[in-house]
Amino acid sequence: MDRRTRRRAETQDEILAIALDVMAEEGVAGLSLATVARRLGVRPPSLYKYFPSRHAVYDALFKRGQEGYLAAVRAPGGVGLRGMGASLEAGARWIMDNQVLAQLLFWRPVPGFSPSPESYAPALAIHEHFAALIGQAIERGELHPDAAGNEGLALAASLIAGVISQQLANQPGVTYEEGAFTRLVPRLAGMFAAAYPPP
Repeated sequence: MDRRTRRRAETQDEILAIALDVMAEEGVAGLSLATVARRLGVRPPSLYKYFPSRHAVYDALFKRGQEGYLAAVRAPGGVGLRGMGASLEAGARWIMDNQVLAQLLFWRPVPGFSPSPESYAPALAIHEHFAALIGQAIERGELHPDAAGNEGLALAASLIAGVISQQLANQPGVTYEEGAFTRLVPRLAGMFAAAYPPP
């Protein structure tokens, strides 16, 4: 990047970091660009050179968060049920470390906000990642073929979402290891296998 482009990217990163701080303090839906501008040391209209609206800031954060979550669930490697369990745990750890972003990604706290197709693309890749792991588990004789259907994929997503929702609602301030609900994450792949036992 040339110097001007690099400086613009750095300013955008700074704006997003401040936005996350404001969201942590005021709630995800409580983001105020005026507050961001004040902390950045500029007038509010100056922010529009970098993000044309509040929803554009949300969109950039949504993309960044989905990319981070995708990298987390891919990182452990592994195949089949073992790979699924490792991915679920890695994703849960990422969520506990990035709770503000996780609210934006998974709980739709901002009325009227919908991510752009570009920002939503990593979410589709996450879905494909888990679908591939389930497919591998079927090929290895670990799961029934029905697990790869829409209902099976929805159940897999619901298992982790339910555990994490309970954790963040009841003990948001603890670590992954300390959580009363996150300690259940290693059991989720086994629960999914019990719902779809191999033929």
